[in-house]
Amino acid sequence: MDLMKVSEGVVVVRILVTAVFVLLPVQAMPAEDSKQLLWGDTHLHTSYSFDAFLNGNMTGDPDVAYRYAKGQPVIHPYHRARVQIGTPLDFLVVSDHAEFLGGIRDIYYQGIQDEDPSMIERLLYWYNERRIRGVIDGGEGPDFFRDLLPVSEDPRTAAATWRESVGQPIPGADVSVRNAWKRIAEIADVHNQPGEFTALIGWEWSAVPGGANLHRVVVTDADSRQASGFVPFASTMSPYPEDLWAWLDQTASASGVAFVAIPHNSNLSKGMMFDDATLRGESLDREYAEARRRWETVVEITQIKGDSETHPELSPDDEFADFETFPYYLQQFAEPYRVHPADYVRSALKTGLVIESKLGINPFRFGFIGSTDSHTALSSAEEPNFWGKMARDSIPDNKRSKAIADGPTGWSMSASGLAAVWAQTNTRSDIVAALKRREVYATTGPRIRVRLFGGWEFTPEDLADLSKAAGAEKAVPMGGELNRNDAGLAPTFLVMAMKDPKSANLDRIQIVKGWLDSAGVAQEKVFDVAWSGDRELDASGNLESVGDTVDRSSATYTNDIGSIQLEIAWTDPEFTAEAAAFYYVRVLEIPTPRHALMDAIALGLEAPSEGPSVIQERAYTSPIWYVP
Repeated sequence: MDLMKVSEGVVVVRILVTAVFVLLPVQAMPAEDSKQLLWGDTHLHTSYSFDAFLNGNMTGDPDVAYRYAKGQPVIHPYHRARVQIGTPLDFLVVSDHAEFLGGIRDIYYQGIQDEDPSMIERLLYWYNERRIRGVIDGGEGPDFFRDLLPVSEDPRTAAATWRESVGQPIPGADVSVRNAWKRIAEIADVHNQPGEFTALIGWEWSAVPGGANLHRVVVTDADSRQASGFVPFASTMSPYPEDLWAWLDQTASASGVAFVAIPHNSNLSKGMMFDDATLRGESLDREYAEARRRWETVVEITQIKGDSETHPELSPDDEFADFETFPYYLQQFAEPYRVHPADYVRSALKTGLVIESKLGINPFRFGFIGSTDSHTALSSAEEPNFWGKMARDSIPDNKRSKAIADGPTGWSMSASGLAAVWAQTNTRSDIVAALKRREVYATTGPRIRVRLFGGWEFTPEDLADLSKAAGAEKAVPMGGELNRNDAGLAPTFLVMAMKDPKSANLDRIQIVKGWLDSAGVAQEKVFDVAWSGDRELDASGNLESVGDTVDRSSATYTNDIGSIQLEIAWTDPEFTAEAAAFYYVRVLEIPTPRHALMDAIALGLEAPSEGPSVIQERAYTSPIWYVP
């Protein structure tokens, strides 16, 4: 049945509700012009990453990663069972750590000769006279990995002494890195099939001074021939993001290839990722803002190590802010987690508005993607088909124990996420181009199909043909910018969301707004704009829960609540023409069983000892900015 709901600021909403799933025809979600929706993972580690190898992934190499992403059955690197992704990806970035890339793998498989002085020097540096082979064969790899993590320290102090703390370059390590980089790039070329599957080349720059996560994944549109002209920039060369951006600038100019640097796990950055001062302790200036805005066009808002949208302490009026929180740091010893606005994406968007009002440029104008950060070579973001963060925590018995140092268990990890890209074609250049223009969005795993456009004179009829609406004058897609309208009109946003055919129905569409008030202080508000069923907004503008059909004894649910598709043309009822603002869409599914509950039941337990039993999966679109 069709229900009409009108909330404050809503032009129209048509909600489709069904108790039985019906696959809607493709034309129910029209695409803009020739753009197609592609699903992928921009953040995946293989046995070429030292931490992956030490934690049980000794055989999941880039070839395994691409074959799994394409939908082929592969052998799991830990328990050796045959595994297969539920729905193949359209693209994948193998993004192994640049730091000693392929090094532990090479040492282990080449064998260790005590009479080889260069090898001894490498071993002395990496494991303090302990043999890598003995460590791994003795099951001590996770303990050794813990010892490689930093000790908690003030991040700026730690960064200033970074080279001393990580040691000097390893004799022979440059050869190992070059060989590994060459192999990774060549394997990507073998699997790259333009128009069908895109194998992108990338790496991770993994600075973590004092336990503050400042990691970036770097993605390029280069092929193996072009990639052979450079070696990945590692944090051992510099822990400062500005130095990474400078290297990207020089390398892009020299090689002609494109790069995008993607921050991730800002939730673990100890207030450093989106601070209003640099890691060197300097105030942000226009040069810094321009460099960051050029190279960091998107951020990873959700992944295995938690969600980085916001936190209940930062967004107390947002009932869905307490989602997949991850209160652990990447360091040897646990310490209490402290929430900082510079750790979370929504707060960063607000900070960006403030900085723009002073500098005239916004360094935090970024779009959103999700990805896994799996270290198993398996891009597993599917809740019932989740193979863990590390290879060894892929089985229920191990997943309920500590996964990283003295911190999270496998159950506290999140089976997340995916990068959704609206691209002209499924090719390296077009995917990177979409990342650069921010026409992308994130999901926590399900393939929720979302479209967002902003404009000045949209009508409800525009929902019937989004391709026509997208071509309208002054209309922009997610990731775009709306300049002030001469008539002082409030912007209207066209939003359409369709459920993943293999996942749960949709609960609601929300629009998250951030703006500067008359005093220049950043504010935020979450609007429920479209929802399933016959619920009504209360006097305070709140919407009651959609309900919960999850059976905690069997880890099953029913799709007899929620909607297959939600759509709306929404005009901001609180718009002020003089106030800079951003708007992004959050789409929620109905509650479903979380992977930890499935594991607990398999082990004969009533509930997991750590981590929720139920999850409301979601999608986050890149924002649209209003610039007065």
